[in-house]
Amino acid sequence: MTTVLQYFADHHILFTFLLVGVGMYLGEIKIKGVSLGAAAVLFLAIGISAWGVSLGIPTKSTADRGGMIIAADVGVLGLALFAFAIGNNSGKNFFAALKRATGPIIGMVVVLSLSATTAYLVGRYVFDMDIALIAGTFAGGITNTPALAAAGEASGNEGLATVGYAVAYLFGVLGMILAAGLALRHGKYDTDAPEKVTHLNVRVDRDDLPTIKSVIRRFDDAIEVSRMRLGETGKIWIPADDDVLHKDDLLTIVGTLDRVTAAAEYLGHESSHSLRSDRRMLDFRRIIVSNHSLAGRTVAELDSMLGEKWGAKISRVRRGDTDFLAIPNLQVELGDRIRVVGPTYKLKEISKWFGDSARGLSDINPVALGLGLALGYFIGEIEIPIFGGGHFALGYAAGILIIGLLMGYFGRIGKLVTALPFSTNQVIAEIGLLMFLARAGTNAGPQIEQAFTGGDWWKILILGAIITTVVGIGLHIVERGLFKMGGTQLSGFLGGAQTQPAVLGFANTRTAADPRVAVGYALAYPVAMIVKILLAHILGGL
Repeated sequence: MTTVLQYFADHHILFTFLLVGVGMYLGEIKIKGVSLGAAAVLFLAIGISAWGVSLGIPTKSTADRGGMIIAADVGVLGLALFAFAIGNNSGKNFFAALKRATGPIIGMVVVLSLSATTAYLVGRYVFDMDIALIAGTFAGGITNTPALAAAGEASGNEGLATVGYAVAYLFGVLGMILAAGLALRHGKYDTDAPEKVTHLNVRVDRDDLPTIKSVIRRFDDAIEVSRMRLGETGKIWIPADDDVLHKDDLLTIVGTLDRVTAAAEYLGHESSHSLRSDRRMLDFRRIIVSNHSLAGRTVAELDSMLGEKWGAKISRVRRGDTDFLAIPNLQVELGDRIRVVGPTYKLKEISKWFGDSARGLSDINPVALGLGLALGYFIGEIEIPIFGGGHFALGYAAGILIIGLLMGYFGRIGKLVTALPFSTNQVIAEIGLLMFLARAGTNAGPQIEQAFTGGDWWKILILGAIITTVVGIGLHIVERGLFKMGGTQLSGFLGGAQTQPAVLGFANTRTAADPRVAVGYALAYPVAMIVKILLAHILGGL
């Protein structure tokens, strides 16, 4: 076995790929619905590296060549790719979440900041721990591997930070699952159950010629008229706001049951004729956005062009595995699959206009990727003067993350498309993260034994539990007490704030995938991801 480990030590690229492949295989194994995922690569790397040390395999960490420690450049490249992709993917959602739910998001940021402050005070003044160990324990307590990357880079001691992460991680998962379970105990008292959206076909009995716009406004903009037909045999089209309703016109009205029922009573009566099933004149189609010139445009801009050219509109946007309502200010990205409603005989032409190429799902947009990585790295290395003397640098990971966020938010600058397709970002982020974890784990292996033999393990365990508890209890107090968030949504919010899919899976299992769980998770996740990376970076640099 010594010969095999020595072979791995002499071939770092092979060793990296082996750790990624075997680690992810182990990470997909579920025990009671919980799996380690990418973290398994980290733990496997720690275990093999520590084993190599015990067998006397040399670890020339100062030169970063030879031994069981993978070369530092592998980790740098992996972290750079991950930081850009996660920022680029989160750009729009990050800023949208800040606008959509400012109060709950600010409350979450305050709680996460409090947990980082607690980690520093307890770790430094109670346990007298190294700052790298504190920052790594913080990352483990909040189960955020990208935060570990930031902590290792900022502290300059990636190995020690990884030790803290590895010991604190387990309770970070289990503790937040307990917090989600506590939130769900209050779920039966929730008052925020969403009303189901439905549709009715309505025959107009009125003869006072109301406009579509006046009807929608009468019901507080809570309904939508998606289709309209003149009389019994007239054409079917997507009505405009200024279209006038005549007696015997047929409409399809979309909204909550009470709203569409009230609208039907106001306009006339429910009809047995279905406009949605008649697809001779008006139909819908899922189309892949692969035309670079359309990426970064809003639904409102695209609807205006579609309406002018073909009398069509966008009704849904599917990004990854998530469907979004086609709200006017939603920006469309390369690789999105949009549902367009328009004249049946024009749909082929509309598809060609959007591109509708599968390549849109995998185009890496090398211009934006290369320029973003280079600019972010440059910004991260700039020395910024601070009050009282000295200098401060963001570090390459934080610099690339910020540039990725901004490029993802804007989507396009002039003719340059700055956003990568959603699925492409996911692939790049996962590859980069796995490369970093393989490097970080082998770097921590020689130090993990010292943590247990030197007695630091119990300090890490207690500090990690404190960090997780502060986040769990703090979010309960702030989100339920201050912002009156329902327990079901809070369970998903806790999973998003912890950036932990295992918590989301637990809440979905307990609630039969109640949509409020997904709403809470999606609301918290993008901001929590970015904030925790920045907090770990600040903590590691103290």
